[in-house]
Amino acid sequence: MLLLVLPAAVFGQDKDTLKPLILKQWNLSSDFTEEEIIQFDTVFSLFNRFRIADRHSPVNVMLGNYGLPFMQMNFFDRISNPDRFLYSHYAPFMHVPENALFMNTQVPFTEFVWTYAIPRETSEQTFRFRHSQNVNRFLNFGLIYDIIYDLGQYNYQRAENKTFTLFSSYTGKRYSLYFAGGINNIKSFENGGITGKEFLEQENTRDVPVRLGGLNNAYSSLRNRNLLLVQKYATGGGKKASSDSSGSVKKGLFGLSGTFSHILTLEGNKRVYSDSYPAGDFYDTTYISQSATFDSLSMRVMRNTVRFDFSTDESRRFALGGGVGLRNELFRYSQIIPTYDTLLSDTAVWKKNNNVLVGKLFSNIGDKFSWKADGELFLTGYRGGDFAVRGEISKTFALSKGSAEWLITGGVSNTQPSFWYEQWGGNNFVWGNNMGKEFRIDAGTSFSHPGRNMMLKFNYAIIDNYTYFGTTALPGQHAGGLSVAAVTVSKNLRAWEFHIDTDVILQQSSNADVLNLPLAALRAAVYFDHQFFFESTGGRLNIQIGADLLFHTGYYPDSYMPATGRFYRQDAEKLGNYPYISPFLNMKLKRTRMFFMFDHVNSGLMGLDYFMVPSYPMNVRMFRYGLAWTFYD
Repeated sequence: MLLLVLPAAVFGQDKDTLKPLILKQWNLSSDFTEEEIIQFDTVFSLFNRFRIADRHSPVNVMLGNYGLPFMQMNFFDRISNPDRFLYSHYAPFMHVPENALFMNTQVPFTEFVWTYAIPRETSEQTFRFRHSQNVNRFLNFGLIYDIIYDLGQYNYQRAENKTFTLFSSYTGKRYSLYFAGGINNIKSFENGGITGKEFLEQENTRDVPVRLGGLNNAYSSLRNRNLLLVQKYATGGGKKASSDSSGSVKKGLFGLSGTFSHILTLEGNKRVYSDSYPAGDFYDTTYISQSATFDSLSMRVMRNTVRFDFSTDESRRFALGGGVGLRNELFRYSQIIPTYDTLLSDTAVWKKNNNVLVGKLFSNIGDKFSWKADGELFLTGYRGGDFAVRGEISKTFALSKGSAEWLITGGVSNTQPSFWYEQWGGNNFVWGNNMGKEFRIDAGTSFSHPGRNMMLKFNYAIIDNYTYFGTTALPGQHAGGLSVAAVTVSKNLRAWEFHIDTDVILQQSSNADVLNLPLAALRAAVYFDHQFFFESTGGRLNIQIGADLLFHTGYYPDSYMPATGRFYRQDAEKLGNYPYISPFLNMKLKRTRMFFMFDHVNSGLMGLDYFMVPSYPMNVRMFRYGLAWTFYD
């Protein structure tokens, strides 16, 4: 249908004569004190890379079906925050305070993005609706609704993810407010993987036997509710960074200005694992019931922060700023605790709290050199003694093809592992541990030159008491030191209208028995990019035609455990050295973008080694197409 409509659309639309519009969107910094501008996601280039997960990290370890738990292949992209343990393998799908989006639009902005993969009986669909509009130049409201509904090519592997956020911002001359509320409902059906690779020779993927079948009807569900409320009041001189277009600077002592802030976050998470036939041979042990599993655990947290931040006039050659504040955290954990003598169970509740000192300091020297440092110290409470200090130095260079930036980063942290590493109760797994604090030193540097479409980054970490899940799928700590190094290169090479867009990751772990990583991972797109101009109508049609490649070298990747929803170490099966090739056609007509793609077109032609996680094959060849339609006039 799209192919029939497209020619009429090309020749029927008048030349776009719209005036430039003010369209701005941003996230808040990790401490919720600053706006960090991000580009509008309406770009045409490589629109076939539609997956939200790939925007967090270019190469991901998947269970085959999109929407199921996944893990970033790049160690330095992985989510290590202990308070995000329950959804660390879903986080990029979700709307939470850390990634809350805010917008400021001169006119209403609406976007629909829809993708579909056939055949129907194993179809995969994604849908995004995004809308934002201003009441006036200071006040904005918006919402985002995302759906991933993936039936899965293999039995009992369906993914149902529905996530929603409502956001608003008021950025006045003195008073600013940011609000975001998120609802995330994620359901993953668990099949335990296939029983053997040899069954992949079956013509129909639904005929491949799986380890958790119809008797189990196993699934995991995650429910997350969250709220973010930031209020800021500015005093003194200085320029107000808001929608105030006047850009006036009030003179005071060195243009000094200050901001009082109150930051409130509320978050509730509940994870459920259900299995109707735990007496099968998938699990070695059942602690509560042989007839049914219904594990449930939850975490609720409320954080309140009050702080004062100051800065001097940014127009001065030497600008200095900083801030200090106090944060209080209240946690409530609950879970099932098996009672071994009677084979019954009970629900236990733990209440914990923390008091945290937070602060930062930064300086801009001219417009090409800056540095900043921030940190937090847990004064009392469950994580008493934890600390984290992070810093970066930035230098900008004016080159022939635009500016380039050299960034040096570093950090030191001492962190209590997640509560769930220490305490777990369920039908198949029970543990109680006393984990030591994880001490970590990070160092890195990066050089980016947008004009040359290139970025080079190096990261290095030394970790003591590295916490992970071992070969028995139980948590453990590596008492010795562990070091990890990674080099990431992103580059777009162009010759006339031919492009090679490449992301390369090289990484190495000092102890493969604790952390095993592929030496190299590659994601590359080779394509022809051209714009057709129709003189009779003044219309323009952009196309990109080429192929996407995903590849990583051989290593022993982590396995996946359905009952806990965690990836864990294994040393029995080496995977990798298999290319995933996906030819595509991207098209853009004004504000409408489309793509057509044969995902994993080479399946069945280069062997049966298309696994990224043991026992979980990647999807075989699928025809996929998508459409994005944007309105802002």
